[in-house]
Amino acid sequence: MLEDFIDTVEIVDDDFEINLPLATEYAWDFDKDEYIVKNGDMQIVTGNDAIEVWCYFALKTDRYVHEIYSWNYGSEMYALIGQKYSRELTQSEAKRYITEALLINRYILDVDVRSIDFKGSRVYLDIYVTTVYGGKELKFIV
Repeated sequence: MLEDFIDTVEIVDDDFEINLPLATEYAWDFDKDEYIVKNGDMQIVTGNDAIEVWCYFALKTDRYVHEIYSWNYGSEMYALIGQKYSRELTQSEAKRYITEALLINRYILDVDVRSIDFKGSRVYLDIYVTTVYGGKELKFIV
């Protein structure tokens, strides 16, 4: 059977149980901002490393803008560009947008946005996600 060849993760709660396939993504070099290719082959990452790649792309993708993506995918951080909000309101809205963007993923159980730093057209993020595989600290520039 196919299930014999696919690693799965079992999530057990008092109210439900879900079996998810092993999270898999193409490997990404966050410093060079490009896929990792060795000998002409794109590399694969799994588990929390795959979740990290997924989070990066979800936060870099503008939600509701690209028809190719579900309206559930992406971030609304772009809505903050050019707004004359106070620093506190901007931070609060950015945190909400980040949390909403990431919690759509069934592998992510909790999101803790530790810091958001706006510098010019870049946003520096320090986020801790709790996934079905455990915790993972994410530091991104989007």
